[in-house]
Amino acid sequence: MLEKPLTNVHYICLTPQSFFKQAMNIDFTNINYLKEGNERQQRAYEVLTKLCIFENLRAYQPLLTGTIPIEIDLPESDLDIICSCSDHTKFKEKLRSLYSIHNHFEIHTDTWNGVVSTVATFHVDEFEIEIFRQDCPSEQQNAYKHMIIEHAILCKKDDEFRKEIIGLKKAGMKTEPAFAKLLGLDGNPYEALLNLTLT
Repeated sequence: MLEKPLTNVHYICLTPQSFFKQAMNIDFTNINYLKEGNERQQRAYEVLTKLCIFENLRAYQPLLTGTIPIEIDLPESDLDIICSCSDHTKFKEKLRSLYSIHNHFEIHTDTWNGVVSTVATFHVDEFEIEIFRQDCPSEQQNAYKHMIIEHAILCKKDDEFRKEIIGLKKAGMKTEPAFAKLLGLDGNPYEALLNLTLT
């Protein structure tokens, strides 16, 4: 979300560069960690590997984001893959050639918060897969930064905190607002998390 910065920022205090070290040394740029994860993560690995998504889209810096990698997903949670590319037309052609055969395939380009983005969705087995692309390096996109920050928070909190996040999501709350609520963050929850630092 590209909103104006918050003036009141909460601090838990950890620099973005140290998020990976704090977050159990998981390399989220490679989906191999899913193989050692819970049952749903292992199934996600099987499906993503079967589709060869990360091989086929390697040129677009694909990264798996969202709630499944950090184990706060619901049964209906999808597999969110972000990519980076400057040519939306070629990207759409690439996705159509690879994945339009799958159920409920849809693709469109639109502008969200002033940023042109392409989104493709389709279903494979029990998963809905969403591939999202902006003209921005994947690791700098908010979806990835939110996930890294949320995982670092979960690593510092106990299992009860994770259960509360999942409970709020089951009640209909989105992930970032759920974190903001439990952390007592004011203002726009998406910006508040991006401005959060961890100690």
